[in-house]
Amino acid sequence: MSAVEWMDKALEKARESLKKGEVPVGCLFIYEDEIIATGYNTVNETKNATRHAELNCIDDVLVYCRKKNYDYKEVFKKIDVVVTVEPCIMCAAALHQLQIRSITYGCANDRFGGCKSVFEVSQVYDSHKINVVGSVKGEEAMKLLKDFYKGTNPNAPEAKKGRKKQVDNK
Repeated sequence: MSAVEWMDKALEKARESLKKGEVPVGCLFIYEDEIIATGYNTVNETKNATRHAELNCIDDVLVYCRKKNYDYKEVFKKIDVVVTVEPCIMCAAALHQLQIRSITYGCANDRFGGCKSVFEVSQVYDSHKINVVGSVKGEEAMKLLKDFYKGTNPNAPEAKKGRKKQVDNK
């Protein structure tokens, strides 16, 4: 499959996430041309700020490896990650630590991006380089994020809910 075809599948997961009131990020972990884990954010559902799509997929890969009696360290080295939004610094660090093969993402994450936008986590990991490709169906991924942020995040603090941003018109 091409990067665009894989991203279409990740976008489906992001749409599922949006329907459940989560930040719409969809993710696939591909091993030997087969999807072995899919995920989306479950931060609001679990009330756990670390339950990003990538970390949910990591958990699924560990279960997959246990069931198949595979060495998870070797499996992760052959995994290609496709995610609709650039991984945050936390997730990018986890993916580097696991030495995955590649990351393909849709839109940039200009608030928390760990591949390029805010910080390049790869600078910390000299021994292992991950092939990173961005802007694959990025406009579609960004539209999903905009759709989410038009609404109200159910877990936002009361002081932040529905608050309009002030614009300085000087």
